[in-house]
Amino acid sequence: MNILRITGQSALGLLAQFGKLSLFTASTLFWIFRPPWYWRQLLRQAVDIGYFSLPVVGLTTLFSGMVIALQSYTGTERFAAEGEGSVATVVVLIVTRELGPVLAGLMVAGRIGASMAAEIGTMRVTDQIDALDTLATRPMQYLIAPRVMAATLCLPFLVLVGDIIGVFGGYIVAIYQLGFNQGAYLESTLQYLEPFDVIIGLIKAAVFGFILSIMGCFHGYHSGRGAEGVGRATTNAVVYSAILILVADFFITGIAFMR
Repeated sequence: MNILRITGQSALGLLAQFGKLSLFTASTLFWIFRPPWYWRQLLRQAVDIGYFSLPVVGLTTLFSGMVIALQSYTGTERFAAEGEGSVATVVVLIVTRELGPVLAGLMVAGRIGASMAAEIGTMRVTDQIDALDTLATRPMQYLIAPRVMAATLCLPFLVLVGDIIGVFGGYIVAIYQLGFNQGAYLESTLQYLEPFDVIIGLIKAAVFGFILSIMGCFHGYHSGRGAEGVGRATTNAVVYSAILILVADFFITGIAFMR
């Protein structure tokens, strides 16, 4: 009976948390499209998410593109495949379709999702959110909506920059370390680079930005009391954001490319 009781309590707790998250997401979407909009808050969040995340995303995608070039070269050597064309194709497809959006989403989730959860959780603990209610300022409209809008809009631009840097990283390794012909490599890259791959990557980025911002704001908004509660909210925001990003990536890839 104890096992049944524990299982039932866990299932009910999971359903309650899912319902709370669904209501939170619906409320956020409602306030995103309803004026007034707090443009100063939106701009501040856009600078924090878009501009200050560029070094992290750029370095990650640069070395990822370099590693992909090396790994694809060793793999194609075993099958005696054409060097420049094979490596260029693998680099441009993997970076634009998968690694660019996923790595950017995970890096921004670790940086921005944790920051959102910690900031809003601290405001919850110190009763600043209740003070906003007292001052007739809706916390969902003032705190949550600008963060979600900024993350959803800025992450595609980060991914676009990351795609360029990642492909450039593969180019550096292919030309200066593997000794490929520069013209043949660039020709193969442009030949196999399709706008559809880039567009799907940008759609993924927008979805990932929405997910990580919602998870960061949700866990911070419902943070427990004290430093322990804020720490737990920050950890949960990053962990659940990473899991949901990978799950969403699987489904979007299945819908877009399994035709």
